[in-house]
Amino acid sequence: MTHKKQKLVYLAAASHSGSTMTAMLLGAHPDLCSVGELKANNLGDKNSYLCSCKKLVNDCDFWLGVTGKMAAKGHDFCISDAGTNIRTGATPFILRLLKPLVRGSFIELFRDSLLSLSPVWRKNLPYLQKRNSDYVRSIAEQANVDTVVDSSKIGIRLKYLLRNPDLDIKVIWVVRDGRGVSLAYKNPSEFADAKDPKLRGGGAGATQEHNRGVEVGAHEWVRCNQETEAVLATMPKENWMQVHYEDICNDTVKTLDKLFEFIGVAPSLKRLDFKTVEHHVVGNGMRLDDSEEIKLDDRWKQLLDKNELAIYHQVTGDYHQALGYTEQI
Repeated sequence: MTHKKQKLVYLAAASHSGSTMTAMLLGAHPDLCSVGELKANNLGDKNSYLCSCKKLVNDCDFWLGVTGKMAAKGHDFCISDAGTNIRTGATPFILRLLKPLVRGSFIELFRDSLLSLSPVWRKNLPYLQKRNSDYVRSIAEQANVDTVVDSSKIGIRLKYLLRNPDLDIKVIWVVRDGRGVSLAYKNPSEFADAKDPKLRGGGAGATQEHNRGVEVGAHEWVRCNQETEAVLATMPKENWMQVHYEDICNDTVKTLDKLFEFIGVAPSLKRLDFKTVEHHVVGNGMRLDDSEEIKLDDRWKQLLDKNELAIYHQVTGDYHQALGYTEQI
């Protein structure tokens, strides 16, 4: 009997590109489940971190069910310490090799060759692949769906998930105007967390990220999207698609229809009242907001000054236009 692969939709993006909203819109479809970032690191204090259902994450029935299903597969699992990050259990040598973003095939071959020299890596990688595929399968079983959405975003995780023999992966590359991303880096509490200050930081009342500035945001926007391109270059074109955050906000119905057709589920079953549907999401603070208004956030037009915009364009150069953004203000 052939082992059936578990279906996974991976959202690749730079941070603050709208992946949480996209994941929740997808997860509102009855045939899909999104729980946010499956790499599930940096959740913060488990005694204050809230699931999107507003229960403490360790008291949530959904996550308790996932924990039980993981136990049945031989894993000691807790969502507040998921152990699914590709860097889990890494030595300093492995961490150094995993730090650079994914690039071309020659560089990645060189990285893999060096990693193969580590007996810890040779032992950890099969274990992490099995843990991740069992985790995805446990979520699918708990939600009673065929397909799970992972909004972990980062390319290095995607690179190794694509090599997981138990996963059938499609990738959605979410791109947002880098000026909006840079504004979020400048002030994550205001532009990348829950609207209610008491719910920020997952319920701790404080955003975990620190002010890193427009220049840092611009660099990260370029680097993360280029990393995604490098990973996608290794995939068949029919297994990935690009979508712009602005299209999701401005032409929601048409854009969602395209996404659901790509995934292989019925577009007619989409739900725009995506917060009404029961979710159990960890990650970005907007998951805790009650509002389900799908509205373009382009506050960068008013809040980035001329000097900051000049810095942004100096950093991003032609890549800004290469990803479809031409507007200058």
